Amino acid sequence: MTEQLLTWFRARTQREQYMVAGGAIAVVLAFLYFLIVPLSDALASAKARHADAVISLSETQARVDAFKALQADRAAPLDAPLESVIRTRANDAGFALTNVTPQGSDHVQLAIASARPGALIGWIAGLEASGILVDRLATTDNGDRTVSVQMTVKAQGQ
Repeated sequence: MTEQLLTWFRARTQREQYMVAGGAIAVVLAFLYFLIVPLSDALASAKARHADAVISLSETQARVDAFKALQADRAAPLDAPLESVIRTRANDAGFALTNVTPQGSDHVQLAIASARPGALIGWIAGLEASGILVDRLATTDNGDRTVSVQMTVKAQGQ
């Protein structure tokens, strides 16, 4: 086949040989252009997808780490009924409970006649850190730099 092609090419005049060679070069250049341009676009697209995937992976890893930290910081389950835990913690903090009423097995409603706001907020933060969550809270100013409190609490996860 190559012999036939060379024989055909040599049978052409010099001018025709230049034209055929120029046409062949143009075809090869066009082929290379249409081969390289799509490959460079595909490479740029792959780089962009890779960058997006790396960012998505790092965001997911950050979320997983945050979730693991939340699980590690989770409060231990209560070792006594919620009502008795509330009574003990309020007594330890110096609050006189005027009313403690269990609301089913998972909620406790309580009332404090007089409490300093700063101490009350600190006590509530300590309760929440230990797994007792405030479900409802209402305070009323007593007029003597104290507040009266009506609140409902529940154990975490209930």
